[in-house]
Amino acid sequence: MVGETGTGKSTLINAMINYIMGVRWEHKMWLEVTEIPEDQTESQTKAVTVYEVNAPSSPFVLTVIDTPGFGDTEGFDKDKRVSEALQQLFKSEDGIHEIHAVCLVLKGTDVRLHERQCYILDEILSLFGKDIVKHILLLFTYKEKQILPKRMKHFIKESLSKYVKNDECVSFSFDNCQSEYCDEEDRESYKTSWDNGVENFSKFFNHLDEINPKSLDKTEGVLRARKQLDASVGNLRDRIELAELKKRELEQTKTALDKFENYKEEQKNFQCVVDEPYKDLVPVNASWWHWTKRATRCKVCEENCHYPGCWWVSDLSWCSVMDDGKCTVCTGRCDYTKHVKDYNKYVIETRKVTKTNDNLKEQYEEKVGEKKSLMAKLEKDIQQMEAEKIRLVEKCYQCLEKLMEDALKCTCISSFIHLDFMIEKVKETGNQERVQKLEELKKRAIEENRGLFERLCAYVQQMKI
Repeated sequence: MVGETGTGKSTLINAMINYIMGVRWEHKMWLEVTEIPEDQTESQTKAVTVYEVNAPSSPFVLTVIDTPGFGDTEGFDKDKRVSEALQQLFKSEDGIHEIHAVCLVLKGTDVRLHERQCYILDEILSLFGKDIVKHILLLFTYKEKQILPKRMKHFIKESLSKYVKNDECVSFSFDNCQSEYCDEEDRESYKTSWDNGVENFSKFFNHLDEINPKSLDKTEGVLRARKQLDASVGNLRDRIELAELKKRELEQTKTALDKFENYKEEQKNFQCVVDEPYKDLVPVNASWWHWTKRATRCKVCEENCHYPGCWWVSDLSWCSVMDDGKCTVCTGRCDYTKHVKDYNKYVIETRKVTKTNDNLKEQYEEKVGEKKSLMAKLEKDIQQMEAEKIRLVEKCYQCLEKLMEDALKCTCISSFIHLDFMIEKVKETGNQERVQKLEELKKRAIEENRGLFERLCAYVQQMKI
C-alpha cells in the first residue's frame, strides 16, 4: 500500500482488516489497527509496517505492507528511507519475497494532478521493477461509487500511461466513512457506506484471487541498484576529484622541472611548491532531527562508501552497498568488518607543500638524476591518473545503465540528480555515443518531470548542507 500523505491510506487499511475479520454493520463495532491522525495531512507512520491477518472466517491469510505517506513535511529524506526499509524487507530471509499487487492509494476527490503528486507517483513507481507493472492497482478513497468520472479517467490516462496501458488500469473505489463516529439516530444513514464497503472489498479480493503472486527479486535488485548508484556516485565523485587533484599536482611538478635547463647539475637546488591533496576525517554536520546522516566508511581505503548510510542497519553486512559481505563501492572491495558507521566522513583537502630533490628521489629512486627519464615517469603517472578517472566514470555509468534496464521508472527525480555529473564526466572520456544516450535520458526526464525542478534544486541544496 503506497500513496501520498493524506489520501486516507491508514483508514483504508483499517477498513480492509475489519472486512477480513468479519466485522459488519450489525456488530456495532470498529477495529482500529493503524493509528489515524487527527490531521490527515501529517503521516503518523514513520516506518514500513507489515500486518498479517489470519482470520478464522477468511479462506486466506492477508499480508498488508503499509508504507509511510509520501510527500509530507519531512520531505525527500523520509521518502528515501522508505526505499531503504522496503529493500530490507524484500532482502531479509524472513521478509516478503512475493506480492500479488502494488496498490496506489489516490484521493478520489482530486480534480487534477498537482506537481507534488507527480513527484510522489514517480518516486513510488521508481521503487519497483518493470515486471511488476501489471500488478499495479488503483484504490480511490472518499468515493461512494465505483464509476469514475471523466476527469478521473483523464487523470489515469495522463499520469499512468507512461507505465501502464490505459486499458490495463484496474481500479476500486472506497468511501472511507465506516470508522466515523455517529449518534444512534444517525446509524442507519451510515449503513449504505458499510454495505458499499463490503461489496467493494469483495470485488477487490476476488480480483486478487485471480492474480498470481509476483516475485520481488527484480524489485529488490532495483532498490539495491538505486542505493548502490547513489553510493557509487558519491564515492566516485570523491575519487575522481582526488585523481584530478593528484594529476594537477604531478603537472605542477612537471612544469617546474621543465624550467631547469640542466637538472643533473642543479638537482640539489631543485624545489617547487605544489597543491598536494589529502584526506581528512571530519564530523558529519548532523542535527538531532537528522540522526540518520551517518556515514559508512572504509577504514582501509579511507573512503566514504555510503553517505548517508542505511539508517536501519546495525550489522554492516546488511548495508545496501554490501554484497556477500564485501563492499561494492570502496576501491579495495573490502570486507564489511573493515567498515564503520558513525558521525564522521572523509573529505578531500589540499595544502601547499614544497617538493625538493629528496622528495623526487624518494618517489622515483634511480630516475631522479635524469631529467628526461623523470619527465617520462611523471607523464606516465599523469596518464595513469587519467586512466583511473576513466575507469571510475565507466563503473558509474554501468550502474546507471543497469538501473535504466530494470527500473519501472528510471527518470525519476532521485535519478535525475546524477545525470549532469555523469554527462560532464563521460564527455571528458570522449565517448560521444554514451553522452548522447545520457542527454536523451535527461531530456526525457525533464519532459516527464516538468514543473518539479524547483523542488529538485531545493533538495540538492539540502544535500549540500
